[in-house]
Parts: sequence; C-alpha cells; structure tokens
Amino acid sequence: MRNAQNETDAMPEIWLIAGTRPEAVKLAPVARALASEGRMRPVIVATGQHPEMVGQALATFGLTADENLTLTRRTGSQPELLSGLLTGLEEVADRRPPAAVVVQGDTTTTLAGALAAFWRRVPVVHLEAGLRSFDLGAPFPEELNRKLVTQAATLHLAPTPDAAANLRAEGVPDENVLVAGNTVVDAILTVTDKSTTVRDPELATLLENATRGAVKLMLVTLHRRESWGEPMRRVLRAVNDLMAADPELRVVLPAHPNPEVRSLVREELAGTPGVLITGPLPYPELAATLAASTLVLSDSGGIQEEAPTFGVPVLVLRDVTERMEAVNAGCALLVGTDRDKIVSTAKELLNDPAARTRMMSSGNPFGDGAAAERTEQALARLLGLAPDLPAPFRPATANDLAEV
Repeated sequence: MRNAQNETDAMPEIWLIAGTRPEAVKLAPVARALASEGRMRPVIVATGQHPEMVGQALATFGLTADENLTLTRRTGSQPELLSGLLTGLEEVADRRPPAAVVVQGDTTTTLAGALAAFWRRVPVVHLEAGLRSFDLGAPFPEELNRKLVTQAATLHLAPTPDAAANLRAEGVPDENVLVAGNTVVDAILTVTDKSTTVRDPELATLLENATRGAVKLMLVTLHRRESWGEPMRRVLRAVNDLMAADPELRVVLPAHPNPEVRSLVREELAGTPGVLITGPLPYPELAATLAASTLVLSDSGGIQEEAPTFGVPVLVLRDVTERMEAVNAGCALLVGTDRDKIVSTAKELLNDPAARTRMMSSGNPFGDGAAAERTEQALARLLGLAPDLPAPFRPATANDLAEV
C-alpha cells in the first residue's frame, strides 16, 4: 500500500498569488477546487499589498494563506511596491519551488507574480486573462499590467469569449486559451448560499429596510487611481445631489483604505444624512448589500461582474471599461465622472422601476459558477495530469433565453 502522506508530498504545488481582496475572492474558489480534486496542492501566497483585506476575504471561504510576505512601505510608490513583491516572492520560491503560478487580474501583485515565475521558467497561468480597455491611461496602471502578463503567460484563462478574442487578436495561440468563466461568479454564489450576519447594526437595519422596500438603497464604490482628486469629487457631489432630491434614498459607501480616497469621501459626504460610510466590508456583507440595492454606482470591475447575478443595474463611473459584456447585456451603463450625467441617469433608474427592469440581466454574462472547476482541469492538463482542456464557458444568448 502506498503511503498517503508520501502521495501528498509528491503533489505538484500550484501557487495562487493574492495581494488584494478581489484577487483573494477570485482565487479562493480555485484553491477549494484544487484541494477537492486532490491532484495538485494549492499554495496561497499573500503578498502583503493589502494584508488585512486579503486575510478577511480568504477567511470567508474557510481559507488562510500558506505564505505571507511582509512589505516595508515608506513612499507608497509603484516601484517600491513592485521591488518588494519581487524580492519576497523570490525568497519563498527558493524554499518551495512551484510547479505553476496562477496570477489573477491586473494588479501590481499580478505583474510581480508573473515576472517572478517567468524568470524561474515556471509556467504562468493568467486567471481573468484578455481584458482590455484599449487605453493605457484607464485603468492606470492596470491596462499595462495585464498586457505585460499576457506576454509571460503559458495558459490564458479568459472569463468570456470577448476576452479570448482579444488574446487571439494579439497572437496568442488558440491552444493556450480557455474561456473558463469568471471565478467571481463561483465566489458570489458560494457566499449567497449561506446566511450572513451583518456586524454593524446600522448597516443591518438599513439592509432590512431596503429588502422590505421601505427605502431605496444605492451602493457606491470608488477607488480607481485615475479618478483620484477632482473626478472623484464630482462623483461624490453627484451622490449629494441625489440624496437631496430623494428623501427615500439611502447610500452605503465602503471607503477604500487608501488615505487619499478616505479623506475625500469624508470631506464630501460625512455630514450628509442617509449616507453610511463604512470601512471595507467583509465579502458576505458586501454581497448582501449588493443584493439589497436598487442601484449601484461603481468603478470596480468586480462589482460589474457580480451585480448581474442579483439583477441590479450598475452605473460604471469610468469612461471606458474592459468589461463591455455587462454594457452589451444591458445591465450596466458607462457614465464616467460627469456630475450631471450621473445625477440624471441615476434619477431615472431610481424613480422608474420599468427602466430598472429593462437593465436587469437575464443571466450573468461573466460566468456560470463552474469557472474554478474548469481552472483546475486546465491546470491538470498543463502539468500532464489530464489529457484535454475542459469544454469552455458559453454565456447564454438571447436565443437560449427564448428557448427556456
């Protein structure tokens, strides 16, 4: 009889590198799928870019990081962050070399993980590959990050057919691309299957009132670097305008931990009745807030992907988005940071249930809840543990929905 411990020790280790909360949320289903299947060992590497938020997000899924980097941040600059990440990842790789490295999305952590793996000739697997805004200035620096990671990646796990088409247009071979769906849909379905305890009593009461229709709830999230300063101020003043115009409206704004963002949010909205400013919400509480919302104003990519699951319209506070699937499906609108446009569009949707209904998606164009399973199968094929790639994710079309 073979020793089970020896079999476990012999498993190839797959690094899952997370530095921000969205990365942790989107990698958690992959870690669980790898552990469940038992062909490869997931190793979650927390880079320290946003340590508290990553730990909080992982805990939601019953996970903890296997490796934790400690960063020394003095200036907060991108060069300082990137150099610290690369040094830390190299030290871990010397102790426990990975068989493959999975990076997610487009952050500085993503770029560092891809470079660290590429330099060691370890296969780079890019989860959520192929997103493009076609504007290097927006989002900044994420658009460049994800284009650079594409050059280093061996396996490209695109969330949608459009993302896969972007990769093929850039010369990535078909055999290296899989439309896997977005693992954020796996994650949001996991947390909404469980009852959520909201710790903040003010938020708990607000969600209860919104759920029973006593108030209209608007979730607002802001963090994009290109919006810092005057663009963000315009958005926050639009929120003030909307509050003044509608006594039934309530706002939840989880303030990003960046000091510049938090300071501006409090300067503009701290004294506004009906606006609840919180810290970053635990993922289940954010999901519960999203589910209870009438409307969302956000510059977050994750929110654009999650909201269609609940049929909640999103006004995207950006001029361009790499997630046009939501716009094309009718469940999101690009409004940028123009104060008047935000106010007029939001008023229409808040006051007209028919307008909201027209925007509600008949399905999530970003995934079906099986993206983590496809990712595990694709990793197994990459390492010679499975013969073929799995069947790709195919979003529902208007014809599919008509046949149901």
